[in-house]
Amino acid sequence: MDSAVDVAALVTVKRMKAARIVVLGVAIAAGGLAALLAGGGEKAPPPQAAAPKPQLDTIEVLVAKSDIGLGQVVGAGDMGWQIWPATAASPTFIRKNEHPQALQTLAGSIARAPFVVGEPMREAKLVRANGSGYMAAILPSGMRAVSTEISPENGAGGFILPNDHVDVILTRRDRAAEKAAGVEVHTSETILQNVRVLAIDQNVEEKNGQKVVVGKTATLELAPHQAETLALSRQLGTLSLALRSITDANARNAQASDDDKANTRNAVNVVRYGVSSTMTAK
Repeated sequence: MDSAVDVAALVTVKRMKAARIVVLGVAIAAGGLAALLAGGGEKAPPPQAAAPKPQLDTIEVLVAKSDIGLGQVVGAGDMGWQIWPATAASPTFIRKNEHPQALQTLAGSIARAPFVVGEPMREAKLVRANGSGYMAAILPSGMRAVSTEISPENGAGGFILPNDHVDVILTRRDRAAEKAAGVEVHTSETILQNVRVLAIDQNVEEKNGQKVVVGKTATLELAPHQAETLALSRQLGTLSLALRSITDANARNAQASDDDKANTRNAVNVVRYGVSSTMTAK
C-alpha cells in the first residue's frame, strides 16, 4: 500500500515539473514573441547617402616658371600653364581658353617689371618687340636713345641695320676760314665712335631676311654726354654714319686715354682764322 502511494506521489511530482517546464517555455516564447513584435514595429532608418562635394571651378592661367628680372627677355621655357581657381583669377591674367597660343606669342617679350616663381603673367608687365615701351625696355641702364636724320648718302647707302655699330661724322662749313681764305672751306671730324644703332625708323630688328634698311631716321644708343655732343653737332652741320665692321664693333680706341675720351666726346673742334678751339656741350 505504501509503495503504491509512493509511486503515485512520484508521478504527481513529475507531472508538476513537466507542467512548470511547459509554463516556463510558454512564458519564454511569449516574451520572445513580444520582443520580436516590439522590434518589428520600429524600423531602423536607412543610411543616408553622403552629400556630394562641391566642384571647384578652375581655369588654366599663364604663370612664371622661374624668377624673371626687370628687363629680362622672357622665353617660352620661362612660362607655363597652371590650374587656378576661377573665382580668384583676375581679369588681367592670361587664360588658356582665351589665349591658347600665348606661350608662342609672348616668347621674346621683355619684362617691364620683375616676376617671381608661380606669379601669373600679365601683358601690362610685358613689352613686345615693336610695341609701345619696347625701346625703353631694351636700353641699358644709364644710356639714352637719340635719333638723327639720315639719308642713303649719309647713312652708308642704307646698309645699316639695327644692332650695327657706327661712327658719327660731322661735316660743316668753316665760315671764319672762308673769310680768311676767300674760298669755301669744309671740315669733317668723327665726333662719336663705335655707337650702337637701336633702330632704323621704327624697325628694331632684321625681318624677313632683309639686308638693307633705307630709312630717314636712325636711333642711336648714347651716354648722356654723347647725346649732348650729337645735339650740338646737329646745329653745326651735316651728320653722317660710318658703318663699322662686325669684327671691331666692340673694339675701343686704344690710342686715347679715358680722360681724353671724357673731354672730347662732348666737345666739337671749331677752327676760326686758322686757330683751333673746342666748343663743349653743357
